[in-house]
Amino acid sequence: MNNTIFEDLGIKDYKEVWDYQEQLFAEIVDVKLYNREHPDTLKPITNHLLFVEHPHVYTLGKSGVQNNLLINEQFLKQINATFYKINRGGDITYHGPGQLVGYPILDLEALSLQVKNYIFKLEEAIIQTLAEYGIESERLDGATGVWLDTKVPGQSRKICAIGVKASRYVSMHGFALNVNTDLSYFNHINPCGFVDKGVTSMEKELGRPVDMNEVKDLLLRKIINIFSLQLNK
Repeated sequence: MNNTIFEDLGIKDYKEVWDYQEQLFAEIVDVKLYNREHPDTLKPITNHLLFVEHPHVYTLGKSGVQNNLLINEQFLKQINATFYKINRGGDITYHGPGQLVGYPILDLEALSLQVKNYIFKLEEAIIQTLAEYGIESERLDGATGVWLDTKVPGQSRKICAIGVKASRYVSMHGFALNVNTDLSYFNHINPCGFVDKGVTSMEKELGRPVDMNEVKDLLLRKIINIFSLQLNK
């Protein structure tokens, strides 16, 4: 049974949630190590799924290039944003209000998932959620995340970024779905290192603001179903 605790953290500082992820990640790894050494007294492992919105922040993955942040520290302050180098895969991205960020901290081993399959399933949950709103999205060869119009020259645009870390088959970090995001903040970076592709949001595609709680409820159900998780009540 893949027991999972879901928490909606509301709007919370990036570093605070990163520290919380690290704590939950370490707890799962500790239990896995204990179980490996004590096969006769196995402890249950509890997965975690966090939903959150962050104040304006740019994060750079461990394989990223800092030049993809196109502004200096002074300008960061002017636009009320912060910047962190972090330990996920991927390049630079932006998080901010109106963007649904999800952090699944899961025992991938118990779910029989390799990292590639895990990312594929995350993308699938997003694709299915967007389809509920009539937004047709897809994967882009050679890039993670969820995209629109990948086969239309000059029209490819990303609606959801994905960057994860996995160690000892436990995941952290996750996805960022642009719901009602202020897309002007993406003008200050080369999103995910791309200089020739745009970004979009559900609000922009639909021409109206979208109910964030409705998106959360839909996406939570998709993730539970696709990963066969059991939510702890």
